[in-house]
Amino acid sequence: MGDIFESAGQTLAYGGVGLLVMAVAFGALDLVTPGHLAKIVARRNKGAAIVLAGQMLGVGIVIQQAILASESEDGLGYGLVSTGVYGLAGVVVMTVVFAIVGIVTPGRMGAAVLEDDEDGRPHPIAWVQGTMYVGTALMVGAALS
Repeated sequence: MGDIFESAGQTLAYGGVGLLVMAVAFGALDLVTPGHLAKIVARRNKGAAIVLAGQMLGVGIVIQQAILASESEDGLGYGLVSTGVYGLAGVVVMTVVFAIVGIVTPGRMGAAVLEDDEDGRPHPIAWVQGTMYVGTALMVGAALS
């Protein structure tokens, strides 16, 4: 029975690290998009929701791979630290990719992501950016394995 409670505690600890990394990722995305991202998503902006969902899915993938890669003889503390560091490295890579796509895209991409087309559908760049986050996460996750 003790093993169950120990594993549950470890799960909560890794979940806490994952939540912290997701919060940092949200903050990074908020910095590179115009306006306050939470308020924009709350106003039902589909483009912002797509990009945020892609980023959160991507961070989840990176955290999953970081947890799998953190299994170590060095114990839980080492695993938690390595998961946090790898997760934050993934956030940095995803943010850099966002910036690079913004540089090569005509106009201000952060603003374009938040625009709807004439039918109220999200701007196509929102789909591209959301997918870029997931693709980048898969690459970072593969590097961790």
